[in-house]
Amino acid sequence: MRVEQLTCSIGAELIGVNLADAIHDDGLFAEIRAQMVKHRVVFLRDQDITRAQHVAFARRFGELEDHPVAGSDPDHPGLVQIYKRPDSPLDRYENSWHSDGTWRETPSLGGVLRCVECPPVGGDTMWANMVEAYARLPNDVKAKIEGLRARHSIEATFGAAMPIEKRLALKAQYPDAEHPVVRTHPETGEKILFVNAFTTHFSNFHTAERVRYGQDFTQGSSELLRYLISQASIPEYQVRWRWRPNSFAIWDNRSTQHYAVMDYPACHRKMDRAGIIGDKPY
Repeated sequence: MRVEQLTCSIGAELIGVNLADAIHDDGLFAEIRAQMVKHRVVFLRDQDITRAQHVAFARRFGELEDHPVAGSDPDHPGLVQIYKRPDSPLDRYENSWHSDGTWRETPSLGGVLRCVECPPVGGDTMWANMVEAYARLPNDVKAKIEGLRARHSIEATFGAAMPIEKRLALKAQYPDAEHPVVRTHPETGEKILFVNAFTTHFSNFHTAERVRYGQDFTQGSSELLRYLISQASIPEYQVRWRWRPNSFAIWDNRSTQHYAVMDYPACHRKMDRAGIIGDKPY
């Protein structure tokens, strides 16, 4: 296996690897996993494997999760079909910087994403290194957000366009989750800036140390949250991957955010994603 680093802060392409072999080869899988943790996201080309093999490889990381809104392959539970169609206006809706499933109490550990069909040009996906984003925050901001916690909502995102009854049922099934604004990577001990498009507000901002009068709460907290979420947009923290059929991306969802670029004309864009169940952030 050859590892070709793609940027100075995030991303590497793995060359000379067959993911089907890693299903049964413990040493090969361990090396792929180590490269994922090191580079945050790794990419592979020309992986002509079956959906069953895709699922089997992803399950080596852990059990897979279904999605309550996005549809899954009926023959392969845990393989979410992210299919964009040219004839559906709703499918033209995309995207924002996010980490998968932070609206869950246990957000995804990572994802294994395969391109089935893509536009001839456009439709790239970008990833951002949120370890680097935290490390480069000004010291006064780091001090301000230490100990802060925030709410993450599926209702305010996936549920926003639903009829009210369906939206409230979704929230009842998945109440807003609360996570630390700065989480710790469970394997490396690194600190990670952990707010994204699913984050609605801080849970414990309104204290005597931070707020003089009640009016400070809304403006002060919302401006700080907006600033923190914007850090994923800094190019020096990013890598951009151009898709081809049978290309794969494998990423550490704990330390990254990603963004599917909606810059292509009306056409099909079909991606299969296996999301791995993670643990509770701390």
